Amino acid sequence: MSEANLEILASRAGLAVDWIDANGRPQRVSADALRAVLKGLGHPADNDAEIDASLHELEQAQHDKHLPPLLTVESGDGLDLARFFAPDTPCRVNLEQGETLELRLDDNSVLPGVIALGYHQVRIADQAFTLAVAPRHCYSVAEAVDTHPARAWGLSAQLYSLRRLGDGGFGDTQALENLVRAAAERGADALAISPMHAMFSANTGSYSPYSPSSRLFLNSLYASPASILGEREVRDAIEALGLDEELHRLEQDTLIDWPAAANAKQRLLRALYEDFRHGHHPQHADFLSFRQAGGEALENHCRFEAVQAMRAAAGEDLDWRHWPEDWRTPQSPALAQFAEDNRDEIGFYAFSQWLIARCLARAQQAARGSGMGVGLIADLAVGADGGGSQAWSRQDELLADLTVGAPPDILNRAGQGWGISAFSPEGLKRNGFRAFIEMLRANFAHAGGLRIDHVMGLQRLWVIPMNASPREGAYLYFPVDDMLRLLALESHRHQAIVLGEDLGTVPDGLREKLSSRSILGMRVLLFEQNHEGRFTPILDWPDNALATTSTHDLPTLNGWWHSRDIDWNVQLGLIDAPTVEQWSEHRLRERQALRQALSQDPQNFVDEIRNETDHMIDASVRYLGHTRAPLVLLPLEDALGIEEQPNLPGTTDTHPNWRRRLPGEAASLLDNAGAARRLELLAVARNQAYERDR
Repeated sequence: MSEANLEILASRAGLAVDWIDANGRPQRVSADALRAVLKGLGHPADNDAEIDASLHELEQAQHDKHLPPLLTVESGDGLDLARFFAPDTPCRVNLEQGETLELRLDDNSVLPGVIALGYHQVRIADQAFTLAVAPRHCYSVAEAVDTHPARAWGLSAQLYSLRRLGDGGFGDTQALENLVRAAAERGADALAISPMHAMFSANTGSYSPYSPSSRLFLNSLYASPASILGEREVRDAIEALGLDEELHRLEQDTLIDWPAAANAKQRLLRALYEDFRHGHHPQHADFLSFRQAGGEALENHCRFEAVQAMRAAAGEDLDWRHWPEDWRTPQSPALAQFAEDNRDEIGFYAFSQWLIARCLARAQQAARGSGMGVGLIADLAVGADGGGSQAWSRQDELLADLTVGAPPDILNRAGQGWGISAFSPEGLKRNGFRAFIEMLRANFAHAGGLRIDHVMGLQRLWVIPMNASPREGAYLYFPVDDMLRLLALESHRHQAIVLGEDLGTVPDGLREKLSSRSILGMRVLLFEQNHEGRFTPILDWPDNALATTSTHDLPTLNGWWHSRDIDWNVQLGLIDAPTVEQWSEHRLRERQALRQALSQDPQNFVDEIRNETDHMIDASVRYLGHTRAPLVLLPLEDALGIEEQPNLPGTTDTHPNWRRRLPGEAASLLDNAGAARRLELLAVARNQAYERDR
């Protein structure tokens, strides 16, 4: 078998045969791994004949003289079409705004860069395509807060962790509204929240917000129905169902019982829907309008949910890849008949999506109405579950037969498999980036900003064949420039900032690409150490990245200071004795280095009234406030001085991931003495940084 042709095929399919690991060492993907990944991409390569056939198919596609359905260009730049058309060819551009331009390609077959921002329909000779003209950068923090240079600050929160009286056991949009108002009163311009993507209604035991069913829709469990339907309707439904005692019990727990809380909320939502569809609620017209606007995408998601519910009730496999053949595509006649027979069930899921969309819109309106320059910052997960709604409804654009993860590195010697699927680069181009654009619009819809988890995925992702070890994966490259232009265009249209989580191994040149488009990177205090272990001085922090003390995947400042993360690894048997000793010694050195860094600020004096931990957290908050970061985000856990972290990577049910609740109600949470002090310290430091840098 020709390995040379196999590697040529891999390269043309967008795979990196050779790559550099996190330690700077060259690596090479094995032939067996290449064959398995290529199969997942739809390019069989098990023998020479298959390799030749797959190569031929790719070569034909890459030399096709027919234009793709969508091309992108930056405002003011010409579009090179020499591969497709002769010089001086006439073209007609139907602008998005309704006007028509009659143009000609220039002497080099370039379409002149005179077309306004937006999505426009272009016809040249007998071919037509959509032209996306993007701004050169995304909507910036400085534009959002109308301050140059921007020295804004905000909070980050795990939505489920918030509390309010009557929440049913986990945070919801009413608790979020309460928190944004309290934060805005203290001068915050932003509140970043955990992902709100749609989960699996039929599988309430699956609750990691980073493994959703779909990134096009929302988790309806987070809806606060009383905000839309009225308190009386909700109270009557709870009494009719006899849910009072159960909801009260769930609210008292310090850890969320997701299956019990989700089942109780679903019972309530179903009862509310029955009353809603049989009554004459004044919001009924709005619901019908929402459903019509949602179109095919919403209908497909609701059908998917209904099919899963039916199969769950029968004890059958929920993964669509294991459904009977005539259920596996949304367009099948069998599914159309199912939809006709189950109109009310599908209507319930549409009702649930309407509720959460309207509730989230209220929260963003509350944030902006209270004076926040940005408001909510939504969180976009890297991918979606390959067995979920998005992968089922967009099968030509998502890679359901490959999972995403990370190659082995010094911290994860076996690599990581995240159990989620990614977009198909070829499928995106073939379908005019439809799935990517609709996903961006869905997540920008009710937010003033978007955090893109693992932003490196816009350029490349480590993809792994199903049921294979992460070691058997390969890097798959994406049309990053097209995707960044579309991101900038949607950011501009929604007037929303973009943050890119760029922690880990970042491909060469990507940070420069992001910075040039005003996409903020991310700098975490705990990681800002040089090779000698010294923390980055205040004025050396970059002005093209947000600054934060920690993240949901890292220990809190309190937990880090007391090595709580190491304790958990010991308790769960994840590290051996020599590693414990090595980590503990390293942590002692890190603590001393942080003390040294914080002592450089003359305002960070030791207050004997407070303990060392409180002093360290206060000083760290002030430290970040003085950096040149356009935006500082303080996690609520650090504002409150909490010890435990929301998620411990590498664990599932052995650590209470995504289950911890914060102490106190969202409306009064920031009145906590420690939180109030730290927010005041941060606000003052940000003002001082602005005065210094303007």
